[in-house]
Amino acid sequence: MSDSSPLPPVRLRSEAELARDALATPLLSRAARLARWAGPETRVGAGGELVEEQLPAAAAALGLTGEDAAGGTSGTAAGTATGGVVEGVTAEDAAALASEAWRVAVDAGLVEIVDPDEEEGSAVTTGDALALLTSGGPRDVLGVWLAALEAALADASVPELDGLVDAMESGGEIDFSELDWDPDAEAEFLDGVLGNLYLLTVSEDGPGDGPVPLPALAASMIVPDDMGEPTNDVLEQVSDAMMRLDDQFRVLEPVGLVEYQPVDEALMTDAEENAAAGDTATAGSGPVVDDTDVTRYGMVRLTPLGLYGIRARLQEAGLVVPAVGDLADKGADVLLDGTADYPPGAALAETEQWLARHEPLAAARELLAAARGADPGAPLRRLRCQQALSLVGAAAEPALREVLDDAELGGLARVWLTERGAAEVPAPSEEMVFWLTIDTVAAQLAAEGNSAELRGLVEGLAQQHRGFFDAAWRVGHPATADVLEAMGRIHPDKRVAKEARKAAFKARSQKGE
Repeated sequence: MSDSSPLPPVRLRSEAELARDALATPLLSRAARLARWAGPETRVGAGGELVEEQLPAAAAALGLTGEDAAGGTSGTAAGTATGGVVEGVTAEDAAALASEAWRVAVDAGLVEIVDPDEEEGSAVTTGDALALLTSGGPRDVLGVWLAALEAALADASVPELDGLVDAMESGGEIDFSELDWDPDAEAEFLDGVLGNLYLLTVSEDGPGDGPVPLPALAASMIVPDDMGEPTNDVLEQVSDAMMRLDDQFRVLEPVGLVEYQPVDEALMTDAEENAAAGDTATAGSGPVVDDTDVTRYGMVRLTPLGLYGIRARLQEAGLVVPAVGDLADKGADVLLDGTADYPPGAALAETEQWLARHEPLAAARELLAAARGADPGAPLRRLRCQQALSLVGAAAEPALREVLDDAELGGLARVWLTERGAAEVPAPSEEMVFWLTIDTVAAQLAAEGNSAELRGLVEGLAQQHRGFFDAAWRVGHPATADVLEAMGRIHPDKRVAKEARKAAFKARSQKGE
């Protein structure tokens, strides 16, 4: 994603709702329970991790059951339990869940490491963040959750590598090249995947609240945009990426970032059997995608809390990441300029929130005043103004009548009044009709480019108004020449397109360009 152009605005739930969601996430709730369980006698190692002897008690505090609570860690256990009492969890998985929850408690500030002692191990005390979960406001809770999210993302970026575990346990240095693992590249890949998932979710032509197939998400990171049929090598890379993401989303689901339907394990069994049989068409590190049932290959969606979290991370990275409601307390000029690049649905939602805070007549007057101007952005401001005024009731009529004689707003006002069946609406002059036409096309060009809707508008204008171009080039609108040139590019009839280009040349000559 580009770091210079704004992303589509996201529709977020209220901070109070999101904070409730955060408190209910399995990972944060387990971390909070361990923070309340811990005390001065709780011992941790040099890296802040619970010493092995403490893991049975920690697992018991979480309500996890197992035959032997002193078991080791399991990289897949993080996604297998909820925040409540879990029956039938193996000792190894119980220890892994407790260990993971403890790391989150430390990273999120729910506990603090004190009295470092290399021989005895460090002890802990309650962190300031723990009180925020019970007595802080929604934003405080979300701040703690964001810290927990960062810890979970760090865990998700670490693959299941026995060599890594052995090196860490022996206290030796880790040679990442030997492990074929680049931690920075792995984190960057996961960030890219989550960024693409966010973009798919907030885009009006995307799945919205619906899940995204894991193969499509993996392909968005691997397959070049200009590639036609993917090569076997690219397909294998997509398959590898799917398997990595399957592991990572299992880790990220308990923190509340995503809802995830994992890859069907039967597919993995089939892939392994095919590989063992030497079937080159299906052998590989993961399942080969077909069109029979895409849901079997994994489905993922960002939760409302996940949308909030990814937006916060994108903002932290310096991207422009608007949210619907950001402009609700701003002036009409900021609203019209700010929604200029919004998709129609988001612009409508933003405008509705802005209007809800304003008295109708005052809002109409402020919108009309903000819509004036001869700068390049003015036509689109007037289009957004017209769309906003369509939401305002009859109380706005006096404001529209006040601008009937305005050269820039008179045509817009007549349209509004006529559509509402108002009495005594003066007919527009021919000059005003042509000015409004040029202004409308300029706004559509700025909003949508050469869209099908604009092509239809251009064809209709040329067909319905004989001699349109003979009159249009004389219109004293700043965008006249640009609009006529665009009409020459868009119109499918070569004769009409040539007329439009000639008219554009005349318009530029008239301005002395």
